[in-house]
Amino acid sequence: MLVGHETHDDAAVYQLTPSRAIVETVDFFTPVVDDPYWFGRIAAANAFSDVWAMGARPLFALNLVAFPVKTLPMSTLSEILRGGADTAREAGAPILGGHSIDDPEPKYGLAVTGEVHPRHVLRNVGARPGDRLLLTKPLGAGIVTTAIKRDVAPRDVAAVAVEVMAELNRIAGEVLAASGAVHALTDITGFGLLGHAWEMAEGSGVRLRLEASRVPVQDGVRELAAQDVVPGGTKANLAWVEPNTDFGPGVDPALRLVLADAQTNGGLFAAVPEKRAGKLLAALERAGVRAADVGEVLEGPARLEVI
Repeated sequence: MLVGHETHDDAAVYQLTPSRAIVETVDFFTPVVDDPYWFGRIAAANAFSDVWAMGARPLFALNLVAFPVKTLPMSTLSEILRGGADTAREAGAPILGGHSIDDPEPKYGLAVTGEVHPRHVLRNVGARPGDRLLLTKPLGAGIVTTAIKRDVAPRDVAAVAVEVMAELNRIAGEVLAASGAVHALTDITGFGLLGHAWEMAEGSGVRLRLEASRVPVQDGVRELAAQDVVPGGTKANLAWVEPNTDFGPGVDPALRLVLADAQTNGGLFAAVPEKRAGKLLAALERAGVRAADVGEVLEGPARLEVI
């Protein structure tokens, strides 16, 4: 075993030979959007993300399905599975089977198997003082999906959120892994940017300083947060990280919630050497990924600082 659960990493890694290691991850959840096809796409993209967050490439996946067969038409399930299959094809890893159960509430996701060279595994620990922090997607998906559920999401805001959630982290992961410059890497999902940043800080024994004005946020999200259109998980995230976080006077309560917002298939969050950060940002942009430099790594003890 190369990576287990000790540092809350994104996937397990098990070495097979001196040059081969298996990466294994699993993720599934209830619908975050009403359209079954896009629910399938988003859930599958979210599951694949953990493999790229480890510097690996996916090999294949298995479906995980819970579905109320007596109350919803099977055509809905077909659309969910079609969405997952389309995302898997885009990821370059086929779905080879899976398992399903009859359940009162729909759930969908994947178990994904990937491969990486044992010396090239990227983890959510290892950030070093002097590193810059890069983020490859804007925040706000959790807040927007809550707005969708409450029927208060502007149509354009909802459309962008669906697009961001369904977008694979494949290109960003491949660019970062190929650079050989990443000291620590994770993807931003259920714990929000602050929660996953705290895991990196604690596991690396360093202080992470985030510059709130540099963090990309989807349009309309701060306004929704100011109206308390916020999921319970986001509020729980903020309460969890607050004891280990110092907020500057300019970081208002709504922005704190955005930074802690529980994401679905959020972006990759990387600690990279300062001298390589500019070239990596340029490489990501050339590949079609609009990443941002959102902060820096400082000497420990472990702590978050948001200015």
